[in-house]
Amino acid sequence: MPDPERPEGPGGYDPVGPRPREAVSPTGQGGPMDLAIEAAESVEGIEKTGPGGGIGPGGLYPSAASGGRARSLWSDAWHQLRRNPVFIISSLMILFLVIISIWPQLIASGDPLQCDLSKSQQGSSPGHPFGYDTQGCDVYTRTVYGARASITVGVCATLGAALLGSLLGGLAGFFGGWGDALLSRVADIFFGIPVVLGGLVFLSVVTSTTVWPVVGFIVLLGWPQIARIGRGSVITAKQNDYVQAARALGAGNGRMMLRHVAPNAVAPVIVVATIALGTYIALEATLSFLGVGLRPPTVSWGIDISNAASQIRNAPHMLLWPAGALSLTVLAFIMLGDAVRDALDPKLR
Repeated sequence: MPDPERPEGPGGYDPVGPRPREAVSPTGQGGPMDLAIEAAESVEGIEKTGPGGGIGPGGLYPSAASGGRARSLWSDAWHQLRRNPVFIISSLMILFLVIISIWPQLIASGDPLQCDLSKSQQGSSPGHPFGYDTQGCDVYTRTVYGARASITVGVCATLGAALLGSLLGGLAGFFGGWGDALLSRVADIFFGIPVVLGGLVFLSVVTSTTVWPVVGFIVLLGWPQIARIGRGSVITAKQNDYVQAARALGAGNGRMMLRHVAPNAVAPVIVVATIALGTYIALEATLSFLGVGLRPPTVSWGIDISNAASQIRNAPHMLLWPAGALSLTVLAFIMLGDAVRDALDPKLR
């Protein structure tokens, strides 16, 4: 029956719309109208099933009422990493390397610079499992202390290249224009410089025996790769709908970059930087082997490998242990980078 409080328009049209469960009633003839009504009632019943079923609380989409909630990219990546044996093994290896680089005296009680020429090139002995090098220095002690220089160079160079590259690449990708074009051309110039040749030219005029000239050189040639990755990630992130909505609501460029673009564009940078860390450690060893990287009295795996190269037939143990430590360190960081990449990229799952 028509409701006197809801006047109908011309031709029986109700401008307010039908009331629930009153305006539409089954025809009893089994037509399309009855099927639509039955479907609507079944959906409504599912929504009211409560915990354990339906599309409401505890149904198909978990919510706080059923104890579950949607995970973010980072929480989902951490969930995947905890179940990845490659990540666990590499993390334990890197943790061990970091600990001995900070406190090498935990597992090595000797002095890496204390040598005895009378024990030159001798093999392993009690208390000296790795033997002695040409100068009579304990190879075990020098291998343990050599982790400090390699880890320091790798971590500092990676942080410097990641910060500089992501900053320049992010600004170029977000604002575009002539700054983006200029950054691309400058990056192309650095990409054209051979790394080893550039190290020979740049570091040959440096007389410092610290790790900072090597770190500065690696950052100088490493930031363009990070900048290119960061630029592409920012260009992709700023085209998403939530960024356009923030811009329409009046958010400034700084707020959009820090709150919306950067958190969603930093994942590829982290992956590339993690893999590059192992590469930077190998690059430091290569430059030290050529005599232009770290220099004595700094203890480095590259220096020990360079000193042992000419004695590989007479005393192979001098080369075996520092080279093995270097290989395991680089492998650990590359394995960690691969695990992080698989966790942060849903396409690889």
